[in-house]
Amino acid sequence: MSTPVNFPSVASIASDTCADSAIRPVVGVIGAGRMGTPIIGHLARKGFTTWACDVRADREAAVTERGAHWVEGPALLAAQCDVMLVCVGFDAQVRELLAEQGPLRHARPGSIVAILSTIEPETVQALAAQIDTLHVVDSTVCRGGLAADQGKLLSFVGGPAAVVERLTPVLQAYSSDVVHTGAVGTAQVAKAANNLVLWACLVANHEALALAQHYDMDIEKLRAALMMSSAQNHSLEVWGTQTMAWAEDDMAIISAMANQSGLALPQAGLNREICRALKPRRYQLDRYGV
Repeated sequence: MSTPVNFPSVASIASDTCADSAIRPVVGVIGAGRMGTPIIGHLARKGFTTWACDVRADREAAVTERGAHWVEGPALLAAQCDVMLVCVGFDAQVRELLAEQGPLRHARPGSIVAILSTIEPETVQALAAQIDTLHVVDSTVCRGGLAADQGKLLSFVGGPAAVVERLTPVLQAYSSDVVHTGAVGTAQVAKAANNLVLWACLVANHEALALAQHYDMDIEKLRAALMMSSAQNHSLEVWGTQTMAWAEDDMAIISAMANQSGLALPQAGLNREICRALKPRRYQLDRYGV
């Protein structure tokens, strides 16, 4: 089989390229998608020996051209990394990676698994409680794809202070700001709060610009003016660079959190329905839509 043959060469490259790994951790990124790929590039440029894998084999070129190393599967990645950043899309995928027989259980004891994925806080808390050989924390990211490209993400981190301190230099490779939000799971709560406000602003921006467009206003001039007013918001600032690809999933997580806590969040529920409607038709704002 190819795996036993390939594995020694993978480990030897890590040793050759990061002789000071005791000081600078070897980092693995699971998921080379829209956010994971620029994160991989920043880590490699900042001098971290960086390994990456993705279920899509065609992502290998994007990884290697950014100076990182490709490995076939999270189990091989976990066996040689000190820090693993999980950038997959869904709650179930995170749980599968860290299940009792999951691939990340191959990691060396004491390694850090940082979950960047936006999932329910209870999932991270349960995994952290179940796994005593690894440090499972959540490290959600905000500000979107453009900030990821620029290395200016905001990272929320939930976990013990000592673990967060170890992890922070890794996060600073792709984040201009790192905030320790508290215990494990709180980074997911912070991300949910961020997303609740983000999608509310995005819906309001859509409606405001659609109204102005109907009255033949110069939309770009109006947008610049609104950025100087009390209507200023981040999604308006980066208008045209965002997508609504994850709006429904984000709002579904918020809805689940509200149900579990017994909170009524009527505006969040309304925005979820509006986002679902806006996603396919983009409010007829082809140039200014998200």
